[in-house]
Amino acid sequence: MSVKIISVDDSYREAWNSFVRSRADASFYHLYAWRDFYRDVFGKETHYLVALDSSDQFQGILPLVRQKSLLFGDYMVSLPFFNYGGVNSESEMVRNELVKSAISIGNDFGLSHIEFRDDRPLSGLSVRQDKVAMWLDLPASEDELAKSLGAKRRSQIKRPMRENPTIQKGGVELLDDFYGIFSRNMRDLGTPVYAKAMFHEILKRFPENAQIVLVRVHEKPAAVAFLLHHGKITEIPWASAASEFNGISINMLLYWEVLREAIRRGSSRFDFGRSTMGSGTYRFKKQWGAERLQLYWHYWLGEGKEMPGLSPSSGKYDVAIKVWQHLPLWVTEFVGPRIVRNLP
Repeated sequence: MSVKIISVDDSYREAWNSFVRSRADASFYHLYAWRDFYRDVFGKETHYLVALDSSDQFQGILPLVRQKSLLFGDYMVSLPFFNYGGVNSESEMVRNELVKSAISIGNDFGLSHIEFRDDRPLSGLSVRQDKVAMWLDLPASEDELAKSLGAKRRSQIKRPMRENPTIQKGGVELLDDFYGIFSRNMRDLGTPVYAKAMFHEILKRFPENAQIVLVRVHEKPAAVAFLLHHGKITEIPWASAASEFNGISINMLLYWEVLREAIRRGSSRFDFGRSTMGSGTYRFKKQWGAERLQLYWHYWLGEGKEMPGLSPSSGKYDVAIKVWQHLPLWVTEFVGPRIVRNLP
């Protein structure tokens, strides 16, 4: 089978979405609406590549977003901010052709690199394999889930229940509470925070998919989660707890509630998000019974370029991280979004 690769415009929106919905291994982030999100919210240049057969039928897709700034350089990601969104096709040949077309764009623009976020290996590219996603296959009921956790986990979940917490589930009306905890936690980790407007846009653009879960203790926001429901999958891309409630295992109650919500919505899989193997977050997710899915972050490098080191774990930003942790919260909420919008 021979294919031609084209860069599509918005007139291909419905055909693109039909292809995504036909593919069991396509992610929520492959939907065309995310192109609007990157362009409208961040002003990003996007290149959405399609492989067409001789009958002009879709055989594969590759969404690309260009990240260009004085601080971090000029490169493309498929897709930034999230764990998924790389090349998608049933055919290895088609996947390779889509990657070749992306590389051609990279050469034309003089990019430093292109990052492809995949969950299967691609040939001929440099690759990072230090990240894994953590997936839990959900039972049909919360009673079955509770039994699977064992007595120790159930006890940890019950501890914060002694404080008579309240659980709220909603959307934009809970955004201030979510962001208040999330932005402080990111500051304390030394990591630039996304703008509150980004979360607002996701809630607005995906009202059937996006949801905030909030745990209050003594009427104070204690722990929050931002969920995305799509198909039979519930994903938790962001979650945080207020540090003053760590002593009562508030995170255990939060995750119990979001797992219950996933089951209530009919999800058969819960995606805990990515972790570094052996890290604290990896162990936390593992205790819920989650299994790892290897992530393959492939790189094309421009001539003379080295593998990018834009991760906080690279060691390049240790001093900046320590300084960031001591900045006033309002400073990090103002400056952080201007930095992180250009990171992968």
